[in-house]
Amino acid sequence: MSTSSTNSTKSIHGSSIPPSNSDIPIFTTVASYREWRHKAFIANKSVGFVPTMGALHEGHLSLVRKSLSENDLTVLSIFVNPTQFAPHEDLETYPRTLEHDLNALVDQQLIVPSSDPRSDSDSTSTSIVKRPSAVFLPSVHEMYPGGIEQEIHKQHGTFVEVKGYGEKMEGKSRPGFFRGVATVVTKLFNVIQPTNAYFGQKDIQQALLLRRMVTDLLLSHPSPDRLHIVPTVRDPSDNLALSSRNAYLSPAGRKVAPILYAALKSAEKCWFSVDGGQSKKKCVDTARELIERRIEEARSQGLNTEIKLDYIEMNDAGDFEILEDHVTRSSTDEKIVPVILSGALWVDGTRLIDNVVLGDLK
Repeated sequence: MSTSSTNSTKSIHGSSIPPSNSDIPIFTTVASYREWRHKAFIANKSVGFVPTMGALHEGHLSLVRKSLSENDLTVLSIFVNPTQFAPHEDLETYPRTLEHDLNALVDQQLIVPSSDPRSDSDSTSTSIVKRPSAVFLPSVHEMYPGGIEQEIHKQHGTFVEVKGYGEKMEGKSRPGFFRGVATVVTKLFNVIQPTNAYFGQKDIQQALLLRRMVTDLLLSHPSPDRLHIVPTVRDPSDNLALSSRNAYLSPAGRKVAPILYAALKSAEKCWFSVDGGQSKKKCVDTARELIERRIEEARSQGLNTEIKLDYIEMNDAGDFEILEDHVTRSSTDEKIVPVILSGALWVDGTRLIDNVVLGDLK
């Protein structure tokens, strides 16, 4: 049984779906969604999938539009996954904006031309309006029927790890994070059975790790070549990567947050400079120096905000190994192309991440 939000509040698993303008079907159980998905299989309809934790912004919506353009049906999930938050992280305060999210989805549509195959060849083409087809909105109990603890040593049951990949890059700063991501996405893929799945480049390590997971587990829905990585959507005024956590930033913090991307771009320029580019160490140092200068500028301007660089690094996009300091663009071989240039920056206690891909990502 599917539950659609209406202008009256509805109770689901002890919580409620707030009133919204959405008439998109909402499935809160695995069983109800699978009944819907079975009908799509019978009708030979392709299904695009956008997994989210809600607090939708233009980055998420760009993935929805990409799915609309490439699939018959589009499903979006909203689930704040407890296993990818450490006990000290922001699970309870993570933005939950369901009414806004549902209203935002209503506004997403794509008009595509379509000719009726039953019509004469001289007939004019008609148009079809494609909109999001369903929202999967499960409870924690539905996704973890055996119960769940945030602390890994207290967890019991079945979990998924991509060994040798989840401990690097972001995994070094957030132990257990990718174990939680891989586990919940495996569950979501098993439920949604997507023809295509869409992830944003802002979380590049997550997307590449999941592509490896799909390959290793021999998944068919989606297959590895149908797990798509879509370019990061940025604020047009200052190129800050759109993120749900940007809502945590103070006005002063919001002003300085774009320095991370500016630093990455300075390293990219160094990497692609003439004569084969500078060394990895030189390019990373260039980025760090830019951040240090911008921090001093912010202080001199009286911006009352705390800024701390977590890391800036270059990693092989294939296995996430850190590039050696002496490596240059001209010295790289096919094994370590492309390169992920990524970083994390703390601004007023909010951890922001961003990246630039150096080379062509398949």
